[in-house]
Amino acid sequence: MATKLEGAERAAALAQLAEAGWSAVKGRDAIQKTFKFKNFIAAFGWMTQVAFWAEKLNHHPEWSNVYGTVDVTLITHDCDGLSELDLKLAKKMDALA
Repeated sequence: MATKLEGAERAAALAQLAEAGWSAVKGRDAIQKTFKFKNFIAAFGWMTQVAFWAEKLNHHPEWSNVYGTVDVTLITHDCDGLSELDLKLAKKMDALA
């Protein structure tokens, strides 16, 4: 089971993610980001790449896609908050985008 990030570790992680465009979700211990792509094919192709990593990490995003926009929310439901899994997947999403 994943361990919820707290204290200084959580603050440092959120600061680093904020630099990459991630933000806290109001009312939830989660992060979100909107990714914009040239078109639907590019967005869907990115989602497919992320899906392989999500399976590998056994950690799946909450996301929606409309044409070239993908809205992503990351939270670890097992610990009802942010965990190291969210940080790993967020960084992988950024690297693939």
